[in-house]
Amino acid sequence: MGLRWVDSLEIAIELSEKHPNVDPLVLNFVDLREWVCELEDFDDDPDRCGEKMLEAIQMAWIDEME
Repeated sequence: MGLRWVDSLEIAIELSEKHPNVDPLVLNFVDLREWVCELEDFDDDPDRCGEKMLEAIQMAWIDEME
């Protein structure tokens, strides 16, 4: 089974590997949502995404950078 919106840590890890030079603090949620949907392993309904899920992914990505 692929990644779902609730898999914020796993998504963050994949995003940090795919976009190593991006600072997630300056990434807007529109682009973040698009990048998540473009992940090869992502397998969830794009319309089920909300701001809290994007915030969780962003925070996990920030933690991965530290």
